[in-house]
Amino acid sequence: MTNSTSTATTPAALAGRREWTSLGVLMLPLLLVSMDVSVLYFAIPAISADLRPSGTQQLWIFDIYAFVLAGLLMTMGSLGDRIGRRRLLLIGAAAFGTASLVAAYAGSAETLIAARAVLGVGGATLMPSTMALVRTMFTDPGQRAKAIGLWSGVMTAGIALGSVLSGVLVQYFWWGSVFLVNLPAMALLLVLGPFLLPESKDPRPGRFDRPSVPLSMAAVLPVVYGLKEIPSEGWHARYVVSITVGLLFAALFVHRQRTTAAPMIDPALFRGRGFAASVVLNLLASFAIMGSAFFTTQYLQSVLGKSAMEAALWSLLPSVPIGMAAPMATALVQKGVDRAHVVTAGFAIAAAGYALLAFADTDALWLVLAACGVLASGIVMVISQITDLALGSAPVERAGSASSLMETGAEFGGALGMAVLGSIGTAIYRHGVPATAPEAAHETLGGALAIAGRLPGRAGDALATAAREAFTDGMRGAAIAGAVLLAGAAILAARALRGVHAAGE
Repeated sequence: MTNSTSTATTPAALAGRREWTSLGVLMLPLLLVSMDVSVLYFAIPAISADLRPSGTQQLWIFDIYAFVLAGLLMTMGSLGDRIGRRRLLLIGAAAFGTASLVAAYAGSAETLIAARAVLGVGGATLMPSTMALVRTMFTDPGQRAKAIGLWSGVMTAGIALGSVLSGVLVQYFWWGSVFLVNLPAMALLLVLGPFLLPESKDPRPGRFDRPSVPLSMAAVLPVVYGLKEIPSEGWHARYVVSITVGLLFAALFVHRQRTTAAPMIDPALFRGRGFAASVVLNLLASFAIMGSAFFTTQYLQSVLGKSAMEAALWSLLPSVPIGMAAPMATALVQKGVDRAHVVTAGFAIAAAGYALLAFADTDALWLVLAACGVLASGIVMVISQITDLALGSAPVERAGSASSLMETGAEFGGALGMAVLGSIGTAIYRHGVPATAPEAAHETLGGALAIAGRLPGRAGDALATAAREAFTDGMRGAAIAGAVLLAGAAILAARALRGVHAAGE
């Protein structure tokens, strides 16, 4: 088995115009895959009016993409190492483009759900394949760091842009247009990919361990499902059971990887210095960013009273400093600053963003936007550096598996952040709503505002004011918890990454 030290001893060739052009081609599908997480935010009312899905079907239209994506990441990362990352990327692009076309013209909720599921399959092939190809195209540590910084920035930007693009397209066209925008990028990738992208795979992959596929999905899906439902539904027994079942399957999956002759995920990856720490720190970074998004989107709309489109446009402002965060972090490392110090500083900056959010009141638009900008900038600094470290620590032939583990950790972290911080905020909110308010007002801020709108005069105004203040108190409480967690992450990063370097550094 080839190890990471062999990679380090091979002279690194500098990437040229072809590789940087290839990176630009890869950024388009990455942007669209990350946008698809949030692209339905504004389209769902139009979809509901046209297709008339049931409540359960509407939830599946939203969630099936993320569930399938999360469940198949490890499988697809390992498959790419075996059959070739470019080959898998092009297969995924064809599937993603075809499913986008079907989704755009879906005549029923069932068809749209099925198309969204296939989009999840395509997304699961595209995300680890793009990251793995970046690892193989950019072998020089400095160039690799810059390329991964761009990769991290584009992925983060895609999530923010998805909801805005959705609102613009639905306003001027029809809901199917949010899927049609995927077609030109996928077509460009299919045309240029075979000529620009190098093929790379593990030269000695071994057999593909089929039993690991259902085991990995059984480990990921129940946990992600339970964590996604807890913020809105509470810690009901079925969600706790779902998480528990997923963790049991995770234990079985890990056992199989350690005992089978040809594991889907080679345990040797975790023996590379810095890889295990990078996966954990990546999970914590995703925890922080998704946990804050749970509150800030509701704050803009339900507390400040912004329309969905206004809220989406305002939420773009924090993206301005994000674009400078990854290049700045990369420049610091290349100038000799210890990567451990840069990652620690990123977590500290993100913690300061949460601390700033803890001072928000019910009329603090600019404070909340500034807090989000500081938080996200710190997180992007972290993600760009630990992604570079993880990929640089892993053998090139395991780049797909390494990428998929980082992505799976991010999915877990995001779901966990929404569950934990969302639960903290919800508990504080429910305590703050007047005991005399109707039961529905204690569940969500949206429910409270709906009831307040039906109450006469001062009674409605009083309930709305109390609910907004209670939600803001909950957001502050969750922000304090987030700041404490990120301060702990900064300490962990300083200890775990001390003296750790990627290959070639």
